[in-house]
Amino acid sequence: MKKLLLLAVTGIFLASCNTKNIDSGGPKYTEAEITEQSKKVNEYLDRKFDEAVDRNPELASTLGLRSHYGDWTQRTDENIKRELDIQRANLDTLKKNFKLDALDEQTRLSVRLTEEELRRSEDDYKWRFHNYWVSQMGGEHNDIPAFLVNVHKVDSLPDAKAYISRLKKLDTVFDQVLWQLQRREELGVVPPKFTFDFVTKSVKAFMEGCGKADSTNVLLTDFSDKVDKLSIDKSVKDKLKAEAKTAISTTVKNSYQKLYDYWIALDKKTEKSEGVWSLPDGDAYYQYCLRHNTTTAKTPDEIFETGQKEVARIHAEMKAIMKQVNYKNDSLQDFFTFMRTDKQFKYGNDDKGRQKLIAQSNSYLDTIKIKYLSKLFAHIPKAPLIVKQVEKFREKSGAGAFYEDPSEDGSRPGRFYVNLYNMDDEPMYQMEALCYHEGIPGHHMQIALAQELKSVPKFRRHGGNTAYVEGWALYSEKIPKEVGLYQDPYSDFGRLSMEVFRAARLVVDAGIHYKHWSHQQAIDYMLQNTANAPGDCKTEIERYFLWPGQATGYKIGMIKILELRAKAQAALGDKFDIRDFHDVVLMNGAVPLTVLEELVDKWIAKVKDQNKKS
Repeated sequence: MKKLLLLAVTGIFLASCNTKNIDSGGPKYTEAEITEQSKKVNEYLDRKFDEAVDRNPELASTLGLRSHYGDWTQRTDENIKRELDIQRANLDTLKKNFKLDALDEQTRLSVRLTEEELRRSEDDYKWRFHNYWVSQMGGEHNDIPAFLVNVHKVDSLPDAKAYISRLKKLDTVFDQVLWQLQRREELGVVPPKFTFDFVTKSVKAFMEGCGKADSTNVLLTDFSDKVDKLSIDKSVKDKLKAEAKTAISTTVKNSYQKLYDYWIALDKKTEKSEGVWSLPDGDAYYQYCLRHNTTTAKTPDEIFETGQKEVARIHAEMKAIMKQVNYKNDSLQDFFTFMRTDKQFKYGNDDKGRQKLIAQSNSYLDTIKIKYLSKLFAHIPKAPLIVKQVEKFREKSGAGAFYEDPSEDGSRPGRFYVNLYNMDDEPMYQMEALCYHEGIPGHHMQIALAQELKSVPKFRRHGGNTAYVEGWALYSEKIPKEVGLYQDPYSDFGRLSMEVFRAARLVVDAGIHYKHWSHQQAIDYMLQNTANAPGDCKTEIERYFLWPGQATGYKIGMIKILELRAKAQAALGDKFDIRDFHDVVLMNGAVPLTVLEELVDKWIAKVKDQNKKS
């Protein structure tokens, strides 16, 4: 669903204005004129963001707003094209009506980022039919229930009626989904064979629950729980529940049935599980995927070779830990097997084990928040973070762990989800690094801080790209080590095992989509070079097949952040302050890696200049 929710953020403003050199040459303006013009530009950008959000009901709800609360975001190609037309007109107005050479530094950056989004959005539009709209990694069959359960709040009678309205309008949503799937089928863009069984089982299980009165009826259970908390007459509550029950057993179930019927028919036509090289213009599409996810111009060969080098480097660090714990031999593969299978690294595949995992996760997060965060960061997010188990209705096909943003109004915390369906896929030795990645100082730190920025327009508070967002999260696994965490060497090995997993992703992603690796060949590489469980390796490889290029952003982003930090340390010496460096990285919102490098270079020059004057 994020691909739709972010339409109003990652491409709100499209035009052909050239803003790169607006700060060089041109007329000179007074400070008052610059302040006034910057204020007007920021107000305009915010106004257009608000208008775009108002046209996107699901994004509005995600942001904690009640705009068109009973509606869904349109999934039609006509709507996507209409958004582009609106965006081009908006930027044309910006170019004609404002003095873009009379802006302060942050507003110039906002206009610069607007132009960057132009390039990305035009690129996205060209390849809009090449992605797999439905798979076990995403699609309305899972995203809709997750949205209603986790995002749609019911704090009043109108909220409850809006929930029912959304239930009754799901037939239109699924008709639009079917059109998207059919259009892709016509173009020869069909998901790999392995994804069909996952989706079929998920859709079937959900449909079966729609006619029941127990917890398997996910939406009725959620709606009833929310309505029961309202301060309204019981008779009104009963009427609302009855209306929701009817909508779920008819409109909702019938919508899922249509998707199920189409999916079964498409499955019969599908035979292969291959990378995107097999799609029309597959090589060009994969280069786009790398461009989109890394915000660089790196080629598939460069991605592949970088991955191989990083895997070799991290393996050497792993062997040092093997010696530290006095492992019986020097075979890394033997040690991987030991880490995968030894009971001391298992929580236990029962409720007690699940409770232990959640408690330990909270302990890791509490420790870094209380004892270490102020040493690394000048700014701490206000939004709270909670650790949650992935809901039953999506745990079988869901990712091992993921993060969901807080609402900007503070009514919903940031959520670090852990999938506890198969506890063998959540090893104890990796949990510390996983908490830092998904929670603090990783995703929650970066995303919550961006949302809380007051000096930038709204589109910068809610945008993002894989290389920056995931690069920061992977970097966040490393920096706790530098302040004394990972006291347990096995936990430190867990950190390295997660890093080598991301390095190996570079190899297998390019292998699958560019070098024509098979499904099994990619799994075998992961099993040979990482400590992850076989089931986890299989799940992850299937993810890479479905999201080409996405997995490459993590390591490419981390490498760039570390390169920029090393550059700043070398240039500034004892004047380097890690908290100031992190401010530069975090307090401008999510930016492309090329822009991040420019920001760090400007900061280095500014610190040097200040030192000369002092």
